[in-house]
Amino acid sequence: MYRTVTVGLDDSPEGSAAVEWAAREAQLRGLPLQILHVQEPTPRFTARTPLFDAERYHHWAEQLAREVAEHVRLRHPSIEVITEQLTGAVADVLCEAAGFAEVMVLGSQGIGGLRGAMAGSVTMGVVAHAERPVVLVRAHEQAAGEHRAFSGGVPPPVEPYRPVVVGLDLGRPDEALLGFAFDAAARRRTALRAVHAWPEVSRSVHGFSSDAAFHDTLARGEASMLRKVLRPWRQKFPDVKVIEASRCGNVAQVLVHNSRDACLVVVGRRIRTGSLGTHIGPVTHSALHHIAAPIAVVAHA
Repeated sequence: MYRTVTVGLDDSPEGSAAVEWAAREAQLRGLPLQILHVQEPTPRFTARTPLFDAERYHHWAEQLAREVAEHVRLRHPSIEVITEQLTGAVADVLCEAAGFAEVMVLGSQGIGGLRGAMAGSVTMGVVAHAERPVVLVRAHEQAAGEHRAFSGGVPPPVEPYRPVVVGLDLGRPDEALLGFAFDAAARRRTALRAVHAWPEVSRSVHGFSSDAAFHDTLARGEASMLRKVLRPWRQKFPDVKVIEASRCGNVAQVLVHNSRDACLVVVGRRIRTGSLGTHIGPVTHSALHHIAAPIAVVAHA
């Protein structure tokens, strides 16, 4: 049974943003927050200098975890905060920890070295191998950024969230991906924008004499398929407003364009059992590099 929201800690701006996002997620889910700091047996880069002091490094790491946990408790007194220090290869330890978490949260584009264990290669390694959802958070991500801008009048008691966005492959729609996205929207009491893109197809294949007629027919068919995939989830989450975005174009570009106002973007990663290295798929890879909002990568069969 998964009982925590777990966040990988370092002292980079991305790491700080990840901790704050994870704390808010733990509050939404009613789960404890586990703050996990992984100490390498010999930290990269620093081990090459004769001035490196291992004992001082470990003391610094322990103090960092305590200070961050105390800060979280002050800002979010309603959630239970657990700290844990582990030693080992960072990516391997985080992948193992993700297996026991409801959600694993990491800073995206950490700076590496002593100031930031969540370096790009480590983060991508966890995303590519963890089989539980992994959320990547960029630096300076704040609670205010998740909510719609307020303008004029009397502010509402609770600021409404921006929409959750999910990217779908209608050829292989996955329940884990859709379940995570609908649940995230329901917890935030916001809309879910379901994005599906389909490529241009030569009209000569189907014998249409008009570009407009062919495009309209294809668009109606794709939109109908999207509605069919979403129908049982609408019934399961009747309070979630669903916005269907079926567009012709490059899949990655369509997803990025439709995620500009998102509070969270949910994408999938197919679990691979082969030994061909790290694979997260081109669309997910593009999302991680071009979308500013937090991104949840959900592994599925």
